[in-house]
Amino acid sequence: MDEPILPEPFEIRVDESVLGDLADRLRRTRFPEPTPAESWHAGIDVSYLKELVTYWADGFDWREQERRLNAWPQYKVSLDGVRTHFVHVRSGRDGALPLVLAHGWPSLFTEYLPLAEKLKDRFDLVIPSLPGFGYAEAPAEPLTRKWIAEHWHRLMTDVLGYERYGVVGGDIGGDVVHWMAGLHPDSVAGLHTIHPKVSTDGGPLSEAEEAYVRQRDIDEEALDGGYSHVQATRPDTLAAALIDSPSGLAAWILDKFDSWGDGRIYEAFDRDELLTLLTLYWSTGCIGSSLRTYYDYPKNPPRPRIAVPAAVTLSAEDLWVAGPSSVGYPRELANRSYDDLRSWHEPGSGGHFFALEQTTLFATDIRAFFTSLEPTN
Repeated sequence: MDEPILPEPFEIRVDESVLGDLADRLRRTRFPEPTPAESWHAGIDVSYLKELVTYWADGFDWREQERRLNAWPQYKVSLDGVRTHFVHVRSGRDGALPLVLAHGWPSLFTEYLPLAEKLKDRFDLVIPSLPGFGYAEAPAEPLTRKWIAEHWHRLMTDVLGYERYGVVGGDIGGDVVHWMAGLHPDSVAGLHTIHPKVSTDGGPLSEAEEAYVRQRDIDEEALDGGYSHVQATRPDTLAAALIDSPSGLAAWILDKFDSWGDGRIYEAFDRDELLTLLTLYWSTGCIGSSLRTYYDYPKNPPRPRIAVPAAVTLSAEDLWVAGPSSVGYPRELANRSYDDLRSWHEPGSGGHFFALEQTTLFATDIRAFFTSLEPTN
């Protein structure tokens, strides 16, 4: 009989010397001359960055945030040759359905903690860090979505002992949970995502589908595709700059919070939440390894269709394609990827970081969907 794989309790402890070095680097930041353009149109707004860096160096209380994070039960475990990190919250309900909550880039596990606060009374919750993010190691082999899916499936079954579980996610984490559902339909009770997949299989596209797919490709290439090309083709060059400059790291990451969030960054996100994320990226030195899924993306095989019950709470990102006059992501497109689409909700608000931006709304949708899958007797 195989020996059980036992996780070890883990607490975050950033050394004082790391914090001192960070503050010193921040105080010595050299800021660029802004491009003559409308605010945020050429990248991060330099005046916003200056204010944030000043507060990060001399106002932000990392130790308070560290205590907040350590109030959540965190663990590490050696699995598939790497050390992985996750939060595991048990609801205390007999037979509670466990849910995997999966973050993307440039997030960390912290994105899903506010959502976990609203779900922990009903579901067991597992919030794994993507391999190479924060305190989770990346494997030496290609870091494909399929590899992560199998890794997390083993975490749920071999380590935590769950036979059946639900999955929730968006962005890279959304890709991973789609793979989990496709590979292990007997184990995955249902899938909930903010980023439905795009497939052109299954016959001719409707006019609305064609318009969405065509404009989506144009917008990704013309408006915001540069970051992805750099991360996929020159990750080590980019990482060499970002790992040595906390202000540069902040600019690269927070540009995405502004452009992908629903509203300006200073309106949509709590400043301390953003700086907690940045301090974790900085103190773990994980920016380079967080780019591995981009570099290794061409090694991903075709993903299976999704046969398990599925639900979509559509991020407003998919309503922005081609501007305000766009039709956005049409529901019939989702039927090409999901055999059993049970729920479709277009709230019209909440962007890429939905769990932070629309926490209550997302929690309500997740609760309703997975509760509907529970046995009635």
